[in-house]
Amino acid sequence: MNKTPTPKGFKFAVHKAYFRKGERNDLALVVSEYPAQVSALFTANLFPAAPVLVAKEYLALNQSVRAVIVNTGSANACTGQEGIDNCKKSTQLIAENLGIKASEVLPASTGVIGLQMDMPGWEKAAPLICQKLGTAELEDFAEATMTTDAFPKFAGMNLKLKNGTVCLAGVAKGAGMICPNMATMLSTVLCDAQIDKKDWDLIFKQAVDQSFNRVSVDGDTSTNDTIYSLVNGASGVKPEKDELELLQNALTKILKELAYLLVKDGEGATKVLFIKVSGTKDNAEAEKVARTVGHSQLVKTAMYGKDANWGRIVAAAGRSGVNFDPNALRLVFCGVELFKNSQPTKLDFDSLLKKPLEETDLMIELFLGDGDGHYELLASDLTHRYIDINADYRS
Repeated sequence: MNKTPTPKGFKFAVHKAYFRKGERNDLALVVSEYPAQVSALFTANLFPAAPVLVAKEYLALNQSVRAVIVNTGSANACTGQEGIDNCKKSTQLIAENLGIKASEVLPASTGVIGLQMDMPGWEKAAPLICQKLGTAELEDFAEATMTTDAFPKFAGMNLKLKNGTVCLAGVAKGAGMICPNMATMLSTVLCDAQIDKKDWDLIFKQAVDQSFNRVSVDGDTSTNDTIYSLVNGASGVKPEKDELELLQNALTKILKELAYLLVKDGEGATKVLFIKVSGTKDNAEAEKVARTVGHSQLVKTAMYGKDANWGRIVAAAGRSGVNFDPNALRLVFCGVELFKNSQPTKLDFDSLLKKPLEETDLMIELFLGDGDGHYELLASDLTHRYIDINADYRS
C-alpha cells in the first residue's frame, strides 16, 4: 500500500493509555515544528463538550498553535467545571513535555458522554507520548482516534503550484452520531503551504460545507464534533492568487473522500446513498428534501434490504415541508427512471434494479421542477448491526 502524502513539518505519536477497552492505541498527538495557523469548526449542539469549550478559549488567545491531542474513551462532555479543568490540565501536561504553552495545544475527545477523564492516566501517558514524537505516521494517528469505527480514515495529496509543491492531508474518525452541522466526528487537516489566514479560512469553510456538512448516518449531531485545520508554511511555497482555487479544489477533494469514508463506515452500514435533489426554488429547499429522504428510517432500511421500494423515497420528499408540484417530481434510482407524472414508469423495476442494489454506492436523483436549487447529501442505510452496536455501547 502506498504511503499517504504527509505535509512537511508535522510529527506524529500514538500511545496506549488504557483510556478505553481493547489493545488499540487510544491517544494520538500531532505536533507542528513551526507555529501553525488554524481554522476550526465545532458542533452546534447546545451541550458542547469540554474540549470544544477549551479549544474555543485557546483559539481566542492565539493566532497560531503547535499541537492537537486526541483521546478516546471519554468524550468529556456534560462533565461540568471539573471536565473543563481536566481538559486544560491535559493540555498543560502535553505542553510541559513539548516546551510550549498549553493554549498552543488543541484538545479533542471522543467516547462516552458524562464520563470524567482519567487524570492519573493522563499524567502517566503525557510524557510517554511526547517521547514517541516522530515514531508514528498519519495512518497511525487516524487509527488511534477510532472508537466504533471499523477502519481508519485518512487521505492526502501533493499539489503542484507555480512556486513548488504543497501537500495536504487529513484524518477523520466517526461511525455513529454522524450528522455534522458545523458525527461523533473528529477531523484534523494539515497543510504545509504558506497562505494568508483570511484566504485559508475561506477555503477551509467552503470545503467543509461541501463535504462534512453534507453527510448523515443516523441524524444525530454529537457534543464533540470538531474539525481542526493547521497550516504551517513548512513547504516554503506560497500559492499565487490565481492558484487559490486549485488549493480549494484539493482540500475539498480530500474532505469529500473523508466524508464518504465516514458514511461508508456508518455503524453497521452496508450502503452509501448519493441523494441528489434539483429543480427547487433555492438550495435550501433542495437540502430540506435531501435530508428528509436521507434521514428516513423507511428509506434507509429499504436500502439495507436491497428493496427497490421507490414509494418510500417519493413519500419522504412529499413530507419534507417543501412546496413543489407533485406532478413535476421525477425519481431516477440507480440510473433507472421509476416515477414521473405522479405514477410509476416501470412495472418491472424489481428486475431492473436487482443487480444495481447489490452495489455499495446507490444513486437517488429527485427532480422537482425547473428551479435553480440543488443539493447533494451522502447517507448510510440502517441495519441490525447499528442497533447491536448502540444497544451495548457502554458495556
